[in-house]
Amino acid sequence: MSITQIPFGKLPCGRDATLYILRNSKGFCASVSDFGATLVSILAPDRTGRLTDVLCGFESADVYARADGYLGATVGRFCNRIARGRFELDGAVYDTLYINDGGNHLHGGKVGFSHRLWSLDGMVDGEEPALTLRLRSPDGEEGYPGNLNVAVTFSVSADNALSVHYIAETDKATPINLTNHAYFNLGGFASGDVLDQVLWLDAESYLRGDAGLVPTGEVVPVAGTPFDFRHPKPIGRDFHAEDNDLRLAGGYDHCFNFTGWERGDHRLLLRGSLYDPHSGRKLELLTDFVRSCCEDNLGNLWIGTFHGLNRYDKTTGQVQLYTANFLKNPAFPLRGGYPQQTQHAVCLETQKMPDSPNHPEFTDSILRPGEIFDYTTVFRFSAE
Repeated sequence: MSITQIPFGKLPCGRDATLYILRNSKGFCASVSDFGATLVSILAPDRTGRLTDVLCGFESADVYARADGYLGATVGRFCNRIARGRFELDGAVYDTLYINDGGNHLHGGKVGFSHRLWSLDGMVDGEEPALTLRLRSPDGEEGYPGNLNVAVTFSVSADNALSVHYIAETDKATPINLTNHAYFNLGGFASGDVLDQVLWLDAESYLRGDAGLVPTGEVVPVAGTPFDFRHPKPIGRDFHAEDNDLRLAGGYDHCFNFTGWERGDHRLLLRGSLYDPHSGRKLELLTDFVRSCCEDNLGNLWIGTFHGLNRYDKTTGQVQLYTANFLKNPAFPLRGGYPQQTQHAVCLETQKMPDSPNHPEFTDSILRPGEIFDYTTVFRFSAE
């Protein structure tokens, strides 16, 4: 119903950050900072109507600038990992990506989109308030080719949904993979671990990772494994199972492949949900990473994505499930002084496959001049 803006502290560089609060008439609200285009908090009602902050976050932009974890940030130019900080594109080798995760490149590098001050591009007040932030990533930044212009629009609907819409254009072919790294705890960010919260994912396979959590290239069916969330189950049910993939990651930190695309004109598909049995809060995850589909006269189903038509496969859209296995830095407590603790939140990061620039068999993550990267993720809240 309204947008308000308040100071959000001074960054180490001396610039001021702003917090924008988007609220509907029911009191549901999302707070977004222009530093990192970061989701700072979400107030969502439980089954009694009580509003609670269900997002892990910090008190000020200064803490976001110094802390790790990417809490609530818009992550890019390429979210997740790129092996050894190198890739080849159109015959050229790019091998100067910043190494910040063991021997690999993670979440855009040393100063990715999560640690940049974004510009205000527009606000829309009213029953469904919206905020657009914009960023220009210059050619060569963090080792990536091309000048990339990015805009992210956050909007709050009358039915308690938060929409995040990404648009990007480039003047030179470049990898791109944008997501939001929100840490959710539907019981409230200070309510304890999330292992009894019930997760459903419309995903029939996941990517196996090596010791550095970089995909090996193996796509593993979820059936018969701890990674099978095709039927809702508590996150903790199989969390401690004897499984090497879980052991390497210290929990869930894996890319899941959404199941086959439904025929018809669906701009947004329900791809997952999270439910807290104690508060009754429910989060539904919707995305439109695939923009359209059609069938040719041979019966082949084709999809339209941000880079044109491609033959349909079952690995078009992905979500990274992360159970906050490394959320444990005592130097940076959350709001109110609440300590960081592992498994006290869960991330559902819609994205393309990690390390896809080095895997031609993976979904294409290359954006070229004249094309538009364009997709939306919706987090829809309710209570039951």
